[in-house]
Parts: sequence; C-alpha cells; structure tokens
Amino acid sequence: MGEEPLKFKPGLLSYKGLNLIRNVHKESYLDSLPEIEIRDSDIFVITYPKSGTTWMQYVLALMFHSDELEGDHNKHAMRIVPWIEVEMDHSTTRLPRLFASHLLPSLLPQGLRKRGKIIYFARNPKDVAVSFYHFHNVSRLLEDKEDFNTFLEEFVEGNVFVSSWFDHVKDWYSQMDNFDMLFFTYEEMKKDLKRTIVKVSTFLKKSFDEETLNMIVEKSSFSNMQLTPNANLDTVSPDLFDSSKGRMLRKGKVGDWKTMFTVAQSEKFDKIYKEKMKGLPLEFVWDL
Repeated sequence: MGEEPLKFKPGLLSYKGLNLIRNVHKESYLDSLPEIEIRDSDIFVITYPKSGTTWMQYVLALMFHSDELEGDHNKHAMRIVPWIEVEMDHSTTRLPRLFASHLLPSLLPQGLRKRGKIIYFARNPKDVAVSFYHFHNVSRLLEDKEDFNTFLEEFVEGNVFVSSWFDHVKDWYSQMDNFDMLFFTYEEMKKDLKRTIVKVSTFLKKSFDEETLNMIVEKSSFSNMQLTPNANLDTVSPDLFDSSKGRMLRKGKVGDWKTMFTVAQSEKFDKIYKEKMKGLPLEFVWDL
C-alpha cells in the first residue's frame, strides 16, 4: 500500500491585504522579500493563479536550462523556475536565475525596479475562474468547492487565493513603466505558440537557431506537457494534489468558461468586468 498523504488544514492567510496559502507561505520570509538582492540577469514570470504559470515555467526552463530537464537526475520545471514567495535559498549559481510569482509589485524585491526582467502573463478572467474552481478540488491546500456559482461570487469579490484578479492585473499593468517588463496574454500564446516564444526570447535577448526554436515549441505544446512528468504538477506530490479528482493541466482551452457559466452568470460578470476594468486599455480574447 502507498503512503497516506500528509494531512493539511486547507485555507488562506491574509498577508498585507493579499490572500496566500496557509502551510505554504511564511510571513517572516515574506517580510524579507523586498530586501532580497536582484541581479541584472534575473527573470521573473508573474501571473494571477490559473493563468498559464506552469506553461511559462516550462518554456523558460526549456529556453535556459533544458539540460536540467533531461537525464537520470532531471528536475521538475518548478524546481528550475521556483516560486520566490515560497521560502528558498537564493544563492544558486545557475544563471540566469528564473523565478515565478503571484505577488503584487509592493511585495516583491524592490530591486526589480532597477534590475532584472519581468514577464507578466494574463488570461481572460472567465477561463481563470473555471480553471480555479477545478483547481480547488484537486489541490489539498485549498478547500473543495462543490458549487461553481458560490465560488464565482468569491472570485469576483477577491475572497480567493491571491485575492482579486481585477486588482492584480490592474496593479501590474499600471506599473509597467516602473519595470523592464513584457505584458502579454495566454490567448496570444494559444493562438500562435511559436510567435509568442519568439516574442519572449527577443525580450529576454536570447536567440535560438530554427531547430532549437522548433524543439521548444514542440515540447511546450499543451498536449506534450500533459504527458511530460517534469512539465506538470500531477506527479509532484500526492501530499499536495489529489489526482483522483482531476489533472493540474486539465484542458488549457480558450473559451472553456462557456461549459460552466450560465447566461445570467456571464451577463452579470460582463457588467462587473466593465466597471472594474474601466479606463484600462486592455482587451482579452474570450474564445478562439
């Protein structure tokens, strides 16, 4: 018989107005983050949850440290592009250092305003909400959510992990000029993966020959990532994820929200979206 998974008490903690995960995020460590030294070569991918973070972690790992994804001692992409808000040793000799984060600008190392590069990856909020709802039922760190309508209300109000999607996107978009930052969307990447990878590599000043570029595109396709253990979180730990309830990389579709939203829910959400995002010159694709 296999080992019993660890028993976590799922739930959130509030840290400086942002909802984070109990048992994962430590306040004393988070307090130290703003003072962590940033190097010129550091690269951050920043997202709101369920916006393609795992996808970008794998792409960056393939771009810069693909040798660590292969062989007998291969690492998971999440180990190569770790979450900076989860306590870690930052003295790695691997260059460039790659990090992922869900944090807001005020909570990250303040040296990022002068050094390093940021990729901000956004996804349309209806698909985020549906993916987030299913994630709750797979993750042992978050409470199960049986009722989508109740979860959708919590999502709109920001009473979820990482709080409000609206505030997260607005905060980062409004501060683009304060960072060396590339802002693009999940939907762009779904529509043309190769073009987006070229866009990212150009921003990061990383060039590839055609063969290497095609390799990155092929390996980072959604279908390939679903089958690659070190590209998704399904096999990372049964303590954290219950694979009997679903997959971390579930569908990856643009427009999957239509399978969950009722007409009334969609109309209500559209009204809230227009109010909260008023004045922001951002357009999201809701279906491909």
